[in-house]
Amino acid sequence: MIGGDTQIARGVPAGRLALFALLGMCAGLPFYLFSTILSLRLAQNGVVLTIIGFFAWVSLLPTFKFLWAPVVDRVGVPGFARFYGRRRSWILASQLGIAVSIAALALTHPDASLPLTAFCALNLAFWTTMLEIAADGWRIELAPGAAAQGPIVAANIWGYRTAMVAAGSGVLLIAAASGWVVAYLVPAAIALAAFVPLALTAREGDGNRGAALAVGVAATAMLLAGIALLIGIVGAAMLGIADAFGIGAASNVTPWLLGVALAPFAIMAAAVPAIRRRSAERIAASAAPVRPYLDFFWRYGFAAVVLLAFVSLYRMGDVLALTLSKPFVASLGYSLRAIGVADGIVALASSMAGVAAGGLLAARWPAGRTLAIGALLAGIGNFAFVWLGSQGLSSPALWLATAADQFGNGFAGAVFVVYLSLIVNPVHAASQYAFLSGFAFLLPRLLAGGAGSFAATHGYPAFFTMAGVLSLAAVLLLPLVLSARPREAVPCR
Repeated sequence: MIGGDTQIARGVPAGRLALFALLGMCAGLPFYLFSTILSLRLAQNGVVLTIIGFFAWVSLLPTFKFLWAPVVDRVGVPGFARFYGRRRSWILASQLGIAVSIAALALTHPDASLPLTAFCALNLAFWTTMLEIAADGWRIELAPGAAAQGPIVAANIWGYRTAMVAAGSGVLLIAAASGWVVAYLVPAAIALAAFVPLALTAREGDGNRGAALAVGVAATAMLLAGIALLIGIVGAAMLGIADAFGIGAASNVTPWLLGVALAPFAIMAAAVPAIRRRSAERIAASAAPVRPYLDFFWRYGFAAVVLLAFVSLYRMGDVLALTLSKPFVASLGYSLRAIGVADGIVALASSMAGVAAGGLLAARWPAGRTLAIGALLAGIGNFAFVWLGSQGLSSPALWLATAADQFGNGFAGAVFVVYLSLIVNPVHAASQYAFLSGFAFLLPRLLAGGAGSFAATHGYPAFFTMAGVLSLAAVLLLPLVLSARPREAVPCR
């Protein structure tokens, strides 16, 4: 059983820290597999840079998680929910979905059918997102307040980045030795194995554990099939639209992406006056699917648009850099083994140091100070790739650039998660956190789809310089963000 009453980190139970570290590992394990590692695999399989950039749009799916996050707040997975509760029922179902999706993505190598590869990657992205929604909502409910959130967020991101970096490094080393199929099947097996300790967590409801697991696994199998069918239908429709507009390897999609990315800000700004005129009671009594989002805009007013602009900018440089970092390093002449070594001990140690520093300082320092430091460190990490490109092949240079990138990402990620956790309404924890964290990556991931086209036209140095400047740009909005004060909400009926 995962649990325990030992108190550490300002009264946070040690068992709770261990649990959220495990949940972070479960969510971090698949992330690189449908993003940066997949980009490198596609490059090795001869896919052109512009199309590799389009694959960044797979990561757009998690940005829309607010659309189904209310389900996690209100509905559980049959079987699992009765014994484990709503949140953990989705955690368990998602872990099974992750294992199956990684295995399916393994079998798409050598990426002869790019639509099939994209389909499997989207399934993996969906179930990874479901796990994050459930775990984030549970975390915010269990630990309100910065003092409690800091250690738990640090443990969660520590686990997340440990698994993410270790999986990325391990997959590359295995791929160098045994090929891409084996390299993906190994983390699929690990994801399946991680289901066991999650299934052994303490009872929340009633019933028999064995019966709950049997019914829950059967229900999850039906969910997997249903979600796969839905993704297939939507994906086919999107490919048809792209073909109708002539979008292909030679397309310059950046102007269109900018227009699409800015549209949500205009729509939300237009809706704020009508939402603010409603009484608190009407907001609390509004329909359940939209209540969390009406509540957010009602509490913050026009400041909500500023907050969303800030969260969109804060991680933009990191997201853009992540899209092409591995193809860039490979283009310099580094082997899969060299990249895997850099992504192993070096990346893991620096990432963990960044997360620990960010989580510790977020619990003790004002938010403005830690957010500004995080933006600065993230910018330095992006500029490190520009520096790396000016060096000859050198393992120490690769290690230094990797360390700068991972430390900045870890620090900025930790302080950002704490900040988002503190501005949500705990009554709508999962939904509002899903909305904010999803929206934070909507604009970056949308623009990341054009990263390959930009790099192909202007070169890698210009691309990573742009990413670093965008990381620093969020600091300009900090004074407005820190002055935002919410109205007091009325409890839901």
